[in-house]
Amino acid sequence: MAAEFGKNIVEEQTLWERYAGEFPVRQKLVYLNHAAVSPLSRRCANAMKHLADDCLHFGSLHYSEWLDVYQGLRVAAAKLIHAEPSEIALVKNTSEGIATVAMGLDWKPGDRIVGFREEFPANVYPWQRLQEKGIEVTWLSITDSLDQIDTACRGARLLAISFVQFLSGYRAPVLEIGEICRRRGCIYLIDAIQGLGAFPLDVKACHVDALAADGHKWLIGPEGCGILYINRSLQERVAPAEFGWTNVAGYADYASRDMALRPDAGRYECGTLNTIGCFGLKAALDLLLEIGVGEIAPAVQSLGDRIARGVQAKGYEVLGDRTPETGAGIVSFRKAGVEPAQLVARLRSEGIAAAPRAGWVRTSPHFYISPTEIDRLVDALP
Repeated sequence: MAAEFGKNIVEEQTLWERYAGEFPVRQKLVYLNHAAVSPLSRRCANAMKHLADDCLHFGSLHYSEWLDVYQGLRVAAAKLIHAEPSEIALVKNTSEGIATVAMGLDWKPGDRIVGFREEFPANVYPWQRLQEKGIEVTWLSITDSLDQIDTACRGARLLAISFVQFLSGYRAPVLEIGEICRRRGCIYLIDAIQGLGAFPLDVKACHVDALAADGHKWLIGPEGCGILYINRSLQERVAPAEFGWTNVAGYADYASRDMALRPDAGRYECGTLNTIGCFGLKAALDLLLEIGVGEIAPAVQSLGDRIARGVQAKGYEVLGDRTPETGAGIVSFRKAGVEPAQLVARLRSEGIAAAPRAGWVRTSPHFYISPTEIDRLVDALP
């Protein structure tokens, strides 16, 4: 009877209550800055501490474990986005992933790209650089309709868009855009760093050809370690932008000079990987997969909605039109006469972490934040 009673208590706990103990940052801060750099979970930090201690005492004696973690990370990343492990490369960051595609394609005069003006620079600069070399870029707004996107994709070679916009938190209709790209024969690339880990994304169902995401935001992992998904067919069209000893199929044979590429996305891995980052990111993804992103998404959406309602009730303007379809974990707001940087500093003094961005206060809670903590934010606003 007592055991059954205990079971009911566990079942009645909310998501944030079940996993609050995984995030010691909660003892110090109301952390609403996951769109910048996420705190680490205990599991992630412990995985990296394990490697550091092992290297301290044994050097690379247990190198085979490193190889297992590399592959385990590819497997976990593939599971998260419904891809194959052979379609996952381990990269330093989102920028490297996007640049690998941008610089690896064989661009020709007359080729055209569809980009979006509101994007983070990592998803703008590669296309501007190609534009300087004579490749045409059609710049749209994220507020443009699907019909406008469809029109722009006619004859375009590639479309690049963020899963979630870094400032407004606008979550793109990735399935509908994927259908357009498939129909138009347009390569579909997603900068997923501001949504992956918070909202589900099925690259096969959405016809995504390439996707990049660093681990240090909604994936709740370390900086400097990310994933690049490139589907099988696109791998034959994207040459490695960087070339080192691990791009080749025979990389374990140091005496070989055979430059035949690896038969999978490992062909985009140039040299030694960020091993300690891979240990941490694998642990972070394992935690997300254990919870289920399908369960995380409504929690994140609800917290964002709570911020939007709360700040609007105190006279703040919220950036963008937040709906169940387009809302995400990012909410940016401002008020005339209130300097964002000063407001962020005031919140920090109250133990609340947010960020000033482009004249707005940007907040971004993850699933382990409680509604009460959101109310603390609202109460602290002037």
